Amino acid sequence: STQSTWGSYCAQARMLAAKRCVSRSLDLLVVAQRRLLVSLSARAGSVARATPARTVGGSEPWLLRVRGPELARTATSRPHHHHLVVCRPQQQIASPFLLGRHFASAGGLPEHITMKMPNLSPTMTVGTVAAWNVKVGDKVKPGDSLCMIDTDKSSVAYETTEEGFVAKILVPSGTADVPLGQPLCILVEDAADVAAFANYAAPASAAAAPKPAAAQTPAAPKQAAAPAVAPTPTPTPTSTPAAAPAPAADGRVAASRAAKATAEKLGVPLASVPGTGPNGRIIAADVNEFKAAPQPAAIGKPQTAVSAPAAGSYEDVPLTNIRKIIARRLTESMQQIPHFYLTSECQIDALLEIRALLNKTSKTKISVNDLVVKASAGALRAVPQVNSSWFDTFIRRHNTVDICVAVSTDTGLITPIVHDADLLGLSQIAATTKDLADRARAGKLAAEEYQGGTFTISNLGMFGIDQFTAIINPPQAAILAVGAGREKVVRKVSPDGTPQYDVATVMRVTLSCDHRVVDGAVGAQWLQAFRDRVENPITMLL
Repeated sequence: STQSTWGSYCAQARMLAAKRCVSRSLDLLVVAQRRLLVSLSARAGSVARATPARTVGGSEPWLLRVRGPELARTATSRPHHHHLVVCRPQQQIASPFLLGRHFASAGGLPEHITMKMPNLSPTMTVGTVAAWNVKVGDKVKPGDSLCMIDTDKSSVAYETTEEGFVAKILVPSGTADVPLGQPLCILVEDAADVAAFANYAAPASAAAAPKPAAAQTPAAPKQAAAPAVAPTPTPTPTSTPAAAPAPAADGRVAASRAAKATAEKLGVPLASVPGTGPNGRIIAADVNEFKAAPQPAAIGKPQTAVSAPAAGSYEDVPLTNIRKIIARRLTESMQQIPHFYLTSECQIDALLEIRALLNKTSKTKISVNDLVVKASAGALRAVPQVNSSWFDTFIRRHNTVDICVAVSTDTGLITPIVHDADLLGLSQIAATTKDLADRARAGKLAAEEYQGGTFTISNLGMFGIDQFTAIINPPQAAILAVGAGREKVVRKVSPDGTPQYDVATVMRVTLSCDHRVVDGAVGAQWLQAFRDRVENPITMLL
């Protein structure tokens, strides 16, 4: 009965569409959709819901997910390139892009598409609209970048999957902590419809409502209305000072003759001096201490503000989401991971010669870092204990060698991944790392291209840094810090055992290890395997 009812509605909708009554046809389909949801919900014994999603080709189906056992019906109709899909709960049409298509409404707005904050990483909950790449009135087509979004991982270009004109930008550049699903901009199919959205504002339900200020501001204490009173300074004897003695009924204060003489000489009122003598009697020492102590300010008298010393000129730079997540993860790494460091020197003269020969014939320029990636991949195969990750209840030893290469961008450090580095040739590694680095700096990396990895390499040799230590990227167990190659005198032994001295190019590398996963001996074995491949690069080509 459900299928026949839906078929009847579709037939009526097609008839209305043929008569160019598009609005009535779509309204009919909406009614049919609601009735179908109610029917399916009753049969499934649970609630059904409709959510929009994107499919390849640009059409936006309505996914009616019904929580029920093996309930799946599919009925398709295509009025105005829209169709209805009813699927099982385990079915997913995954997409990070959230769209909403709206038809002509009673408010007079023409048909439009709402582009919403997408989910660009598994851990993303909010994003920052760093900059808009379009303006109102611009024409866009699928693949064009609408804006740059800073996630908790990187800065990513938000590319549209629709064709149309930008009618309204709802979130200005620089807006931080925009929740997922909040409308960012409006697209229309016809340039003439742009003017209709000049005063358009997103519905209140589309964005998270700010918390009331009254709920965040605690009630002011009653004492806040009283004028500030400076605390009464007291001397600092070894014993607790006594309070000032109460004057007698005739106004006299218990004090010794010496105290009275000292008070008269110094101009100190005896009634204000706390006594430390017998029964609170004031002695001469009390008067002298009171005079030496700083005097309290008069009650109710406004205090003169002391101007802070003039500071130098500075600028406060707001934190991006990327910088926040980098700071948090690195702090957690240093606090929670027991780091230890192993440093070794590698002679790279043979490596440089091999590189020069390969670059004469290779179409892709091979860098020293590409050779370091290849040597690291071989060492990880030779010592697989380092190719591991720490989890709370187990250690995961990876079967693939996926090496992260640290890339510095304007928004922060990002580590794109060279997958299966041990299976790639040098020219493939060179082409892959160059492509990843270029797209990382342009903010066009996909999430799977920088999330994960089993080992990381950070190279500062191009900046002239001889040696440094790097912080482990959890849950990985190690990271290699690579310094610059420097010429130095090294001792060599001739075949006959005679010591000789020569000049060689030496590169220092430091391996940071997680002691929970990698023991000192294992880390030393890995460094030895790495050094053997660097100093005998011909073995990497076999």
